[in-house]
Amino acid sequence: MTFTTTRCLIRPFERHDIEPFMAYRNDLDWMKHQSFKGLSYTEYEDALLSEQSLQHGMQLAIIDQSTDELIGDVYIHQEGTTYWIGYTITPARARQGYAFEVMSGLIRYLTDQGAEVFKAGVLETNEASIALLKKLNFTYFTTELDEQIYRLDVSDM
Repeated sequence: MTFTTTRCLIRPFERHDIEPFMAYRNDLDWMKHQSFKGLSYTEYEDALLSEQSLQHGMQLAIIDQSTDELIGDVYIHQEGTTYWIGYTITPARARQGYAFEVMSGLIRYLTDQGAEVFKAGVLETNEASIALLKKLNFTYFTTELDEQIYRLDVSDM
């Protein structure tokens, strides 16, 4: 799966993305609200470069088209016409609109492919992510374990 937004290219990970990915994913202070962190190069390589599918979960790289730099990643997991999504932006690019741009583009792209509902899990302490989900028109749905689940039904758009 590959698509573009105004500033970004979203594509599968490549080997040269692993080290910059590790730089922010292994920053445990920055990643305090996230999972999939603190792993070794080999563990990330195995997870990101192996065969992935939407039905089992897929991690994609967010590339700044003007610099060709990895600036974050998105996670997508399909369950029928429902898609679970997640996102991370590197600290150097935070609060510059990239997450909103990429998630808006992802929602449009997957809606064109037949998606009907989007869900995202977020810790209640992750205020920035909750604000982004609300800006994307997600609404609080339920709490499962320690995560608040937000939902977007595209038929409401």
